[in-house]
Amino acid sequence: MNTGWNGDAVRLDGVRKEYGKGVIALDGVTLAFPRGGFTAVMGPSGSGKSTFLHCAAGLDRPTSGSVVLDGQELAGMSETKLTKLRRDRVGFIFQAFNLLPALTVEQNVTLPQQLAGARPDRRVVEEMLTRVGLSGRRKHLPGELSGGQAQRVAIARALVTRPPVVFADEPTGALDTRTAAEVLGLLRDSVRATGQTVIMVTHDPMAASYADRVIFLADGRIADELHAPTADVVAERMTHLGAWAAPTHASQRRGQNTSPARAGA
Repeated sequence: MNTGWNGDAVRLDGVRKEYGKGVIALDGVTLAFPRGGFTAVMGPSGSGKSTFLHCAAGLDRPTSGSVVLDGQELAGMSETKLTKLRRDRVGFIFQAFNLLPALTVEQNVTLPQQLAGARPDRRVVEEMLTRVGLSGRRKHLPGELSGGQAQRVAIARALVTRPPVVFADEPTGALDTRTAAEVLGLLRDSVRATGQTVIMVTHDPMAASYADRVIFLADGRIADELHAPTADVVAERMTHLGAWAAPTHASQRRGQNTSPARAGA
């Protein structure tokens, strides 16, 4: 069902996610992500960042509330349709790269299309590899690449089909500062060049400073929002949120069960 959320790429309305009895990872989150925006999502450990990303991307189902992804209401959608939606309309970038070691750079980039039974457009693939600075490495295996180059392959794989929405989960967590800056610049440029929407979960204030805005989560709720962020201001806000989401407060609301793994780090 197409719900036409006024052009938003992703929208969550009253999303709640509960694990077991009294462990609340998301507590009524309502949030919109406009098309062509770059948003960073931050928060203390156990704030619900990962759960938020999984629900927003259709990787997990909320306990209640609504998620609309690229105009599609996810509630009631079968697993088959969800899989097709994610494959065709969403790109994913993870900290661990998730490249297949036996495949070349080019084969890793085109793998999702091959699995979907689609023939990759070689011109588009070449353009993407050039854009991420790997046109001369297309025949290399992942084991022959640096960490930064491997993440560039992952970015090319996520962007090659020009999906409307890209979710990035700590995409620079395993990279040095210089390489991280290059990767973040690629993400920011893709937003500006193609109008794609990037939603990035990160713990790094410097990474968040590349975004157009930062959403702060604490204890499963939206705690703050910052536009045109700088690393210093983001770090200052995170310091305050760390105190606001202290374990004592969290345990009172979650019935004394505050396992970060269950609550969604």
